[in-house]
Amino acid sequence: MLTVNGRSYAAPKQPTAVICVDGCEPDYIAQAVAAGAMPTMKRWLRDGTALLADCVVPSFTNPNNLSIVTGAPPSVHGICGNYLFDTATGTEVMMNDPKWLRAPTLLAALAEAGAQVAVVTAKDKLRRLLGHGMRGICFSSEQADRVDEAEHGIGDVLSLVGMPVPSVYSAELSEFVFAAGVRLLETRRPDVLYLSTTDYVQHKHAPGDPQANRFYAMFDRYLAELDRAGAVVAVTADHGMNGKVKLDASPNVIYLQDLLDGWLGAGRSRVILPITDPYVVHHGALGSFATVYLPPEAAGDVLGRLRELPGIEAVLAREEAAQRFELPADRIGDLAVVAERSVVLGTSVSRHDLSQLELPLRSHGGISEQRVPLVLNRRIDGLDGRRRWRNFDAFDLALNHAQ
Repeated sequence: MLTVNGRSYAAPKQPTAVICVDGCEPDYIAQAVAAGAMPTMKRWLRDGTALLADCVVPSFTNPNNLSIVTGAPPSVHGICGNYLFDTATGTEVMMNDPKWLRAPTLLAALAEAGAQVAVVTAKDKLRRLLGHGMRGICFSSEQADRVDEAEHGIGDVLSLVGMPVPSVYSAELSEFVFAAGVRLLETRRPDVLYLSTTDYVQHKHAPGDPQANRFYAMFDRYLAELDRAGAVVAVTADHGMNGKVKLDASPNVIYLQDLLDGWLGAGRSRVILPITDPYVVHHGALGSFATVYLPPEAAGDVLGRLRELPGIEAVLAREEAAQRFELPADRIGDLAVVAERSVVLGTSVSRHDLSQLELPLRSHGGISEQRVPLVLNRRIDGLDGRRRWRNFDAFDLALNHAQ
């Protein structure tokens, strides 16, 4: 047994793949199965293990992928968003540097124990975090043409996969991840495989849309190949996805920084949007979770006024937010603000370029995007039906119960 972050894991007896499908609202699978687009998944739902689980809040990519590979919430591993305010330097920064990690990953520990480990991500922003301290294969489809043995543990990925480098704004970016996973299993036979996709399709298309069903049909074909190769497979997601629009289909945005500047005066507060990353075409840096830094004397009044706003689901002081959402208290603001299901939070109107968005806006980040699938291709009997399952239980189920 191997113990990582307080959890024990058995060594894999057969190849084991954990797949994080970015933005996979459970209804995507339900609608695709109903349309006949996912015969492999339909069989797994019947004969394997089908659970619904909660991701971590804020329901964004980085904190959830790191929770899955550490088996722990952000209060342990430290990655509480894609983006944060570094109080030590007074700057806003991306959390894609391994220096922000506070805990080891299971992937690195498995490799250290002698397992052959391979990681494929869609975007390179996650690669360094997921591969931190890990000996093995780790690359992104975004930069698949730049891999080398020294840094990524493999060379000439394009020939291996048989696909060109996809556009970062395409379904093919995720398909490259699946195709690479299958080819690695065929050629390298890793003991553990972690695959993480992008939510380009989910930001654009609702469950049941033809384009969404086409994506999940493609995914299902690769699941069938992993299944035929004898792998234990666990499928989960980093977060769900919802429409964030008004009745006229325009983005339904509360601009918090503009509000606070009006209440307190400019320069007396700072709103941080943890969804922020370089890929603004997806979401315009608009998500349903924000943290706010305030003068101490203003925090109580602002908390009360924000709670009264239509479209706000919850406003929590720092310690309460850290406890409820299992976040590192020193990396969030004085307040955490969560929007309702159809609402997103922005900073100032002038700071968000929405010209590239294709309506209707779909995004995530709040409690309303917390429920995700957790499906395995092996039946696990005796699971406690009363337990609250988490997406970061995926490796526990795959290694300790499904082998």
